[in-house]
Amino acid sequence: MSNSNFTRRGLLKTSAMAGGALAAPTLFDGSVWADAHSGYLNAPTGSTVTLGFNVPQSGPYADEGADELRAYELAVEHLNGGGDGGMMNTFSSKALQGNGILGKKVEFVTGDTQTKSDAARASAKSMIEKDGAIMITGGSSSGVAVAVQGLCQEAGVIFMAGLTHSNDTTGKDKKANGFRHFFNGYMSAAALAPVLKARYGTDRTAYHLTADYTWGWTQQESIQAATEAMGWKTANNVLTPLATTDFSSYVAPVLNSGADVLVLNHYGGNMVNSLTSAVQFGLREKQVNGKNFEIVVPLYSRLMAKGAGENVKGIFGSTNWHWSLTDEGSKAFVKSFGEKYGFPPSQAAHTCYVQTMLYADAAERAGTFNPCGIVEALEGFKFDGLGNGETEYRAEDHQCFKDVLVVKGKDNPTSEFDLLEIVEITPRAQVEYAVDHPMFAGGELGKCNPGA
Repeated sequence: MSNSNFTRRGLLKTSAMAGGALAAPTLFDGSVWADAHSGYLNAPTGSTVTLGFNVPQSGPYADEGADELRAYELAVEHLNGGGDGGMMNTFSSKALQGNGILGKKVEFVTGDTQTKSDAARASAKSMIEKDGAIMITGGSSSGVAVAVQGLCQEAGVIFMAGLTHSNDTTGKDKKANGFRHFFNGYMSAAALAPVLKARYGTDRTAYHLTADYTWGWTQQESIQAATEAMGWKTANNVLTPLATTDFSSYVAPVLNSGADVLVLNHYGGNMVNSLTSAVQFGLREKQVNGKNFEIVVPLYSRLMAKGAGENVKGIFGSTNWHWSLTDEGSKAFVKSFGEKYGFPPSQAAHTCYVQTMLYADAAERAGTFNPCGIVEALEGFKFDGLGNGETEYRAEDHQCFKDVLVVKGKDNPTSEFDLLEIVEITPRAQVEYAVDHPMFAGGELGKCNPGA
């Protein structure tokens, strides 16, 4: 993507908009736009630059949010020259020097998304309007990510998505100002299906319980399509509200459904509670259709495994990253995080740390904080050393493409953190898809908005 006001290095050629200032969107008041300098919103004028960390500090994904905040604080420490530098030392790009971003010390503000789209938008809006945040990042819900990404596009700041797994985030709801490092539902299904076929065969009937919002819908669609393509049947798909804590009424009908696999399209506390309910109903000891009953969790995390305890043993799923990876970037991050907090990081922590570093690096390479310069620097950017092997930010939809991990709950964990084992590292080629794939159809990436 290019912008006529920028060279490839992102240097601003014109500082005023033709025809005078643009009218502010109704969501933002005029004072915010009046503060824009050099043609973009919230341009830093002093010795600091402010980033906005918008995470679930309450609600069903609060555990993920707490780990995200830890990672963000560690990233800021490293960017400002503190600690051991973490993945700055292994990152293939060498633009970051530990002197902030473009010589400005990094500061941050935080907000609580509550895992609610309206609350997340209000929090992000406050960070932009009142705190002068030039980039917003965070979240552990795709509903939140889609909402905040739309707001950031309208406002004219960059959104570096945190943990968001819905196909829609870089599908029908993609935006030029938004970028996603995390993988998605299609990728999980593409990685998982061959493993499930090898372990459980092709003659299976699945019953789905699905979180009733954008992530659940697209995750379920993806895993159903992938499993049916290998011969499985689908008995039912039941939507469950995000606020659900007692899943017994949803699990009970599975017993008489004829299904021999339960797919839990749930995340965070929802998955912990639904899996616990399934185990209490004795599903893991049942035999149906002459086969052992199985449970699958398409999207896994160490924090979920910890919450579910013994119940995760032997259960397959996928994950974006895991602290047991032995590449240099992963080892550097695990060391830094562990020394600071006393335990290994989750995939949510990893994604948020990496997204912060990628934003800072893009600003350094572009030579500007202008969102359009950041967009140019990130589109088509190929990098390594951040824990997932060779990775590319695809220009057409701002989705990162990299290897995907298939994991299962360990039968004999050695500690409270050693709960998942990697059973397969699925190569990028197996999970990649065309930009116009039907599951990602609709919507327009559009053009970057510098906000002024």
